[in-house]
Amino acid sequence: MSEKSTQRKQSPLIVSFLLLGLLVPSFICTAPAIAGKSKDDERLTELLKEGRKQVDSGNLPAAIAIYQQAADLDAENPRIFSGIGYLQASQGNFSEAVRAYQRAIALEPKNADFQYALGFSLANLGNNDEAIAAYRRATQINPRHLNAYLGQGVLLTREGKYDEAMQAYKRVLAFDPRNARAYDLMGALLIKQDRPSAALEPLQRAARLAPKDGDIQVTLGAAWLSIGNLTEGLAAFERAARLEPRNAAIQLQMGKIWQAKGRKEEAFKAYQRATYLKPDLAEAQAAVGDFYMEQKDPLSAIIAYRQYTHLAPNDPEAYYKLGKALKDRDRVPEAISAFEQAKRLYQQQSKSDKVQEVEKLLHELKKKDKSD
Repeated sequence: MSEKSTQRKQSPLIVSFLLLGLLVPSFICTAPAIAGKSKDDERLTELLKEGRKQVDSGNLPAAIAIYQQAADLDAENPRIFSGIGYLQASQGNFSEAVRAYQRAIALEPKNADFQYALGFSLANLGNNDEAIAAYRRATQINPRHLNAYLGQGVLLTREGKYDEAMQAYKRVLAFDPRNARAYDLMGALLIKQDRPSAALEPLQRAARLAPKDGDIQVTLGAAWLSIGNLTEGLAAFERAARLEPRNAAIQLQMGKIWQAKGRKEEAFKAYQRATYLKPDLAEAQAAVGDFYMEQKDPLSAIIAYRQYTHLAPNDPEAYYKLGKALKDRDRVPEAISAFEQAKRLYQQQSKSDKVQEVEKLLHELKKKDKSD
């Protein structure tokens, strides 16, 4: 098989990670218009000011507690609930964020930003269909909500609905022909469709529009690699690293590209750099754990996977991987506990095939535990 055909065969793997997260919703929590000057009104104003101060100082848990007090005083103010949703999402508490945004939407259903923020939170929980529906409601309310179209495109791509995803990106470009993000995602989609040559034009346009964006250079590098041009691919990666030397996300993407190319040592080094630059990057911790498992080092993998479960407590794969590593170390009770958690989360996501797989492992481990 030629190098070029090998590159093409791997191209869907190369971009499985390129369709990154979504643009973070804005913080929305403003003081209400107060007609009277009751003690509750004055207290509400004080709480909102203090909450904003805590946000500005970075003390998000304190800010959430304060805004929840404000919500008790004014349960009809959608922006208070939106503010709580934003802060919960900022801490990775997406289930709580969903509940807060749903409350805000119940009070103000025609607010496109609330719908977008709900979609963002649902997407981070893996509820793609519900997230797409929320993004679509946002664009129905505001047909020029470009971030909602981009969000739709990312999720539609994850669902394999490539034509619909492409239409979403084209909608963005119809409103904003100089939107570099849309061109970048369009290029990533074309690579995922095994059309890397077609991806070069939108990606090069994205690079011209946003010459200081390292992520775009990573996607462009993936396209070059996919058509067998290692020189241009590496040059793009090097530009990305120069542009954003402390960008952990770029190191993560480079690691995945090296992994897809079968260059495991380079991939591992990139993953390690990503975890050094951003220890709370769950996907990088998972990748480091996977590498250790391949190297028959489950003890080191357990350390990485425990961090993964801490960072992504709603991801069943985190507990599944941890369970496998614990099983390999013959730490049976701990492995059972991890697999039980994985099973519960898979059930919540209606992934029956994974539930059956975990049940089989649990049956084996429980039988072993009794015999011991």
